[in-house]
Amino acid sequence: MEKVKKAKKKPKIKEPVKIRFKKLANGNQSIYLDYYNEGKREYDFLKLYIVPELTPIDKSSNEHTLSLANSIKAQRIVALQNESHGFKNKASKNVNLCLFIHRIAEEQLAKTGNRQSMYHSLLSLIRHIKAYKGDNTTFAQIDEDYLKGFISYLNIAKNKAVKKNAPVISKNTQHKLYNKLCYILSIAEREGVITNNPANKISAADKPKEKEGKREYLTVSELKQLINTECNHPQLKTAYLFCSLTGLRYSDAKKIKWEDFRKDNNGATELLFRMKKTQGQMYLQVSSEALKWLPEKQDAKDEDLVYKLPRNDHANEVLRQWIKDAEIKKQITFHCSRHTAATLNLSLGVPLEVVSKLLGHTKISTTQIYAKIVNEARRAAVDKQNGIFD
Repeated sequence: MEKVKKAKKKPKIKEPVKIRFKKLANGNQSIYLDYYNEGKREYDFLKLYIVPELTPIDKSSNEHTLSLANSIKAQRIVALQNESHGFKNKASKNVNLCLFIHRIAEEQLAKTGNRQSMYHSLLSLIRHIKAYKGDNTTFAQIDEDYLKGFISYLNIAKNKAVKKNAPVISKNTQHKLYNKLCYILSIAEREGVITNNPANKISAADKPKEKEGKREYLTVSELKQLINTECNHPQLKTAYLFCSLTGLRYSDAKKIKWEDFRKDNNGATELLFRMKKTQGQMYLQVSSEALKWLPEKQDAKDEDLVYKLPRNDHANEVLRQWIKDAEIKKQITFHCSRHTAATLNLSLGVPLEVVSKLLGHTKISTTQIYAKIVNEARRAAVDKQNGIFD
């Protein structure tokens, strides 16, 4: 009987780049690429993370993250193949813009855990780039004309790129989206994806302008109303009042520890911390009035956080209800406490330069906006005298 020949197994294609996972102490898995480059084994940690699938949202998020990792892996394979044929610069410029932005967005999310702010803005940028030129744009296509065209597109862009009847985006949103794209291009230049940043060729006259927005703040009498009104989150109440006197940002208030407070040579209390936004070291003098709004330390350790606060978006929900209960008819967010501190200090006669230092502003022009607000409030107060004897 004739022997049946076994079918030969097809040789397994060896992938030049492999996706691997590293388990972290918090239960997440860090995704990295494992590959050989010029005879050397290299590891490229993507700053993307697989989370434990406790909810359907977690599962969906992991699927999205894996899809992004596979896209980066495919780009890396193409880049390696092009490099081996002497096309390194061409390979870099062929990086997909939307995928690159998505990677930066995921890195921001992993760093901050905040789906608002930068993460949200970068996803919005991706939507508008797709609406402008589709999702296959590469860095090789981005030049001065591309950026000028994007600026023109922003003038007529809708609030939601997928909805026809949505309103046109505001001037401030245009300004923010363009700046985010410039931010992405600066990262691409730093990483060697592009050699020259085309944004440097755009004149200031052509760039979207920011319209000065209304900086809402609370008066002393309104702060008293809040003090006399119960809040569903007592620590948020004290943190908001503390920030309204010191000008601390929410992100900074959230991370200050008891050990950050110390006495200076004159016995006054100062707060030493590094600002999250600017990374600048700050020595903030704290008034005795502000100190009243620190929670009781009790048996807390020096390295413990002073305030136990929720995420920023949830904090603003609690704050809105508290403002409503206090019968204050203003649209107030936690960041408005910073506006309150600025206007309060200027109203009390603190010099502009000193207020600028207290708030950690890098430009005096930023503080001058608050001086204008205070002057307008004073003018309005004086104008109330007009006609009182008619």
